Amino acid sequence: MDIVPHNIKQLRKYPNSEDIIPYGKHFIDEEDIQAVVNTLRSNNLTQGPLIEEFENAISQYVGSKYAVAVSSCTAGLHIACKSLDINSDSIVAVPTNSFVSTANCASFLGARIKFFDIDLDSLNISIDQVEEYLLCGNHLDLVIAVHFAGFPVELERLYFLSSKYGFKIIEDAAHALGSEQSNGRRIGSCDFSDLSVFSLHPVKSIAAGEGGVITTNDEEIYMSLLRLRSHGINKGSDELVNKEYAFTGDNKNLWYYEMRELGFHYRITDIQCALALSQLKKLNKFTARRNEIACYYRKKIESINFINPAQKESASFTSNHIFPVRIDFDALNIKRNDLMIYLRENLVYTQVHYIPIPIHPYYKKMGYEAKDFKNSMLYFKEALTLPLFYQLKNNQVDDVLEMLKTFFKKV
Repeated sequence: MDIVPHNIKQLRKYPNSEDIIPYGKHFIDEEDIQAVVNTLRSNNLTQGPLIEEFENAISQYVGSKYAVAVSSCTAGLHIACKSLDINSDSIVAVPTNSFVSTANCASFLGARIKFFDIDLDSLNISIDQVEEYLLCGNHLDLVIAVHFAGFPVELERLYFLSSKYGFKIIEDAAHALGSEQSNGRRIGSCDFSDLSVFSLHPVKSIAAGEGGVITTNDEEIYMSLLRLRSHGINKGSDELVNKEYAFTGDNKNLWYYEMRELGFHYRITDIQCALALSQLKKLNKFTARRNEIACYYRKKIESINFINPAQKESASFTSNHIFPVRIDFDALNIKRNDLMIYLRENLVYTQVHYIPIPIHPYYKKMGYEAKDFKNSMLYFKEALTLPLFYQLKNNQVDDVLEMLKTFFKKV
């Protein structure tokens, strides 16, 4: 029986990339290309003016006082933790449903990771469980709140708990550039957090190739971030300590700089920021189309048994970074991997977001057990991420869903 929908081509040995429907994909136009070309022809490929220009543009977009662009979101999370003095004495709360970097950034600093299960409606960290943990007399130094798929965490509620119990908040906003809080302000404004960290990976809201950006409203944190991303050196506003080496008379020595703390090489380039700046101009357009696609998916899958949107609420106020669904594989008596292989053979690439962090061998050997995170394991058992990206057409969504229905019937 032919089980390939009419618009999907059979897999060739070496399929053309334009025939593939990936789970996520960047969009690049001539304006983006020209922005990069102009930078390549300029005098500054790195440590030039476009970095600060991009940082200012991000701050203006999200409504924060400061922004610091870095080489990756993981780098941003790392120095965000470092800027808050997270260390081997710290206890850091991390949701189980995230990419490993959410936990790694605190583990780099020797912190103890306290994993929390997720809320099954939002797939974000269960604030109920965080509150229960604190009510029992336990302590947290930091909560890293992940806006999964761009769906905002209840930040105002978390901030209330932080005011009461004294922990800091970092928003892992890798998925959430373009999302809004319940008060209508954008994620990244840091109204209810100490820092927010975004990703500029190609499948995220905007692309810089690789890269990340941190936002904050705290000047002291901002100054620390500037040092931490560049070897502990800030040639800009830091007061110089070694006056005898720093000055000739009343004039600062042009060649002089000071390493104030142990930092890293986490700088982003002007080339990347040129692309990111050009992409940022299109962010509202990208977000609007992603919302249309997510709403279209939701409407269409209402008629398909055994499959549901993984996040129950409509996501019109989110960036819709991905479109995760839950499929009752047991009821259908099918294997997820068989479905994914079938889809890939027909040029549709799906993914699973995410393998719960505590079951990765590195963390499992520390004593974390899957049975302690029932919601995460239930979601993981049923999770599948369907294609969602700016250029995805409605008829392609139809084809993907027809494939799912056909496979369900076939088996």
